[in-house]
Amino acid sequence: MIAHARRGRFARNSQAERIRAATERAASFSHGVDRVHPLAEAALSAGLRRRVEAIEAAFATGGGAGRDEAEAQFRSQLAAASVLGTFCRLVERGFDRDLAHSSDGESAEALIRRWGFHAVDITPCADGRLSGVVDYILRVPPAIVAFRKSYAGAMFDVEESVAHWESVELRRWREARPNAAAEPTRYLKIGVYHFSGGDPAHQGCAAHGHDAARAAAAVLQRLEQFAGAVEATHCCGATVATLLVGVDTDDDAIRVHVPDAHGRASAERYLDNHELYALTRDLPREAAKDAIRDAVARSAGVAVDDAGSEGMRWFCGYLLKNNIGQVDAVRQWHGGAYADRGHTERLIVVGDALDDVQVRNLFFQAQMNTVEEGGADLDIGVRILRGLHEPRGSAVPVLVHVNFDPRIPGAEARARRRAARLREAIATRYAGLAARGLLHVQAVVRGGAGAPLVRVDPLTATESFA
Repeated sequence: MIAHARRGRFARNSQAERIRAATERAASFSHGVDRVHPLAEAALSAGLRRRVEAIEAAFATGGGAGRDEAEAQFRSQLAAASVLGTFCRLVERGFDRDLAHSSDGESAEALIRRWGFHAVDITPCADGRLSGVVDYILRVPPAIVAFRKSYAGAMFDVEESVAHWESVELRRWREARPNAAAEPTRYLKIGVYHFSGGDPAHQGCAAHGHDAARAAAAVLQRLEQFAGAVEATHCCGATVATLLVGVDTDDDAIRVHVPDAHGRASAERYLDNHELYALTRDLPREAAKDAIRDAVARSAGVAVDDAGSEGMRWFCGYLLKNNIGQVDAVRQWHGGAYADRGHTERLIVVGDALDDVQVRNLFFQAQMNTVEEGGADLDIGVRILRGLHEPRGSAVPVLVHVNFDPRIPGAEARARRRAARLREAIATRYAGLAARGLLHVQAVVRGGAGAPLVRVDPLTATESFA
């Protein structure tokens, strides 16, 4: 039985039993690592691998600590500034993020509308191991993602999510984009939590006490609150779809908590892609897809031909199929699991999301409007990055990023003021680190995706990284 529905599973098993089970699973999972899965998508994986190599090459050089305190602080700041400059140049480089495509030639946008959705909103944890969640782990084209915003523990702001939903629905009514409001499609909100199969007590989600069951339950509750808020504030007929997904950051394999026929999900019931991978690896490609669809239907508790749940079930199958390609890539590139199960982030991004450069463990993303609002998330990121950078004699690199719409009068000036305020608030919050040369903060603004990053200096002069 692929679907898991074991209430209290995490509480019942001891830590030693969980680690032993995960180790045995990893050993069996990595057996025959050179065999390519029929759903591997080799061309897509090769393109994603080239991107990883290009990013790693860009960061290949760096500074070290000096011999006396003054020189050490100078070199520490220089190393952090180098990291931020390299990252900004990578953002402006413009990687091709539209590598994923439907194998039958149908566009991803057409597929999700056929499955009953017109927009996808993804909220992962801010943990850097999920910084490639869209392009790598889920392998969905950015064109279908209406919003992607990270929070510690994936605990998103419900009111803000409702506002995002409202903006999408208003555009449907006024402009028929991405489709007309009369079409029977829904907005889909996905919450993504994470855990470590090999070291659950230490490498899980810090925001949820490294407890996978607690993380799943908390994110599911937040998704339910969002759906309830939409209905409460916009009356009958205003409904959204929600989906809970877990990620094993050891190897990027996902769990999909498939909703039942009534759209209800359970934190204890899910499909594990480790098992689906093993189930389908010896099947022909189309038979492998059918096996996934059958497993999704069983998890939902419905027949394969159940019309009412078909759209969500096909979307869940789409994510599972896509993720098998990533799982296979990790097997081929890393022998079954990443050598660095923990954190190796290079910087923290504060403010608005930056999705142009997606790769695992590149940055910790603390998205916020004010430091007071997102201080808890930022504290987690600073603690993680200090542990990584201080021993190497480098300051913690922090990039404040604020987007603006160039069509709106005064938007750039307001964005620059907000970026400057965030930068100063961060320096104040971590004044002790800053005084010791262990924090380096830069601020940039940007007039939309694809536009250059413009640096906001203390005296409000600006310069481009281009």
